Amino acid sequence: MLKPFTVLASFFFFYLVSSAQPVNSAAVLARKQVPVLCYHQIRNWRASDKQVDKDYIIPPATFKAHLKMLADSGYHTILPDELYDYLTKGAPLPAKPIMITFDDTDGDQFEVARPELMKYGFKGVYFIVTIDIGKNKHYMDRKQVKQLFDEGNVIGCHTQDHTNFKKYKGIDWETQLDKPTKKLEVITGQPIKYFAFPFGEWNSAGLPELHKRGFKAAFQLTDRRDPNDPMMTIRRLLGCGYWSAKTLDYNIKHDFGRPAPKEEILAKTK
Repeated sequence: MLKPFTVLASFFFFYLVSSAQPVNSAAVLARKQVPVLCYHQIRNWRASDKQVDKDYIIPPATFKAHLKMLADSGYHTILPDELYDYLTKGAPLPAKPIMITFDDTDGDQFEVARPELMKYGFKGVYFIVTIDIGKNKHYMDRKQVKQLFDEGNVIGCHTQDHTNFKKYKGIDWETQLDKPTKKLEVITGQPIKYFAFPFGEWNSAGLPELHKRGFKAAFQLTDRRDPNDPMMTIRRLLGCGYWSAKTLDYNIKHDFGRPAPKEEILAKTK
């Protein structure tokens, strides 16, 4: 007769094995892409800002116009778990789903974006660079990160110090993934399961390191997804600071909402 502890251990082992179902990458690629937006700084432009900077700096009035357009157009925000279940299992989503994400821990994401999202009943995903938490008045502190989480938003890892993912080797995996993830788990009290690549840069060789650490999905920018690992290379559209709400609407409709190109799916099946 098995001892109670042995029975319990066997049950949990079976549960872990049975629940870790492999992802069917071809099926993921064949599903319509859900639009995922990415924002950074939300502030008025300065004379010193270069044109390229304005890709990442959106004036508050423009950001508010973006959200109003999304609400008026009938979009419903979803969070990463919902996207994961849709892509891997075909779970249903609300009408006109969209995900709104924020990178880099900027304080204006709390001060400006948060009340705008709440106005429309939207939720967001905040990818945190942990070295910037409480760094100065321009960044969020631990209390604000925790408040965002408590209000139903998702907190994700964006590395310790925003070093390019392509450069990681040796101890970098612990420094840039393990330590910041643990720090965020202490702040939120929950596992951190989603990751965003600094600069949107990634390489296929590093993706297994994300799997080893239990991440369910990772987010890049607009490159083609890895045909062998689309869940770790989910595309996002940069919410450019010089895009009007009309321009954003156009780009959402033309960049998302359709299956992957045939050549992308074929690359997986070869």
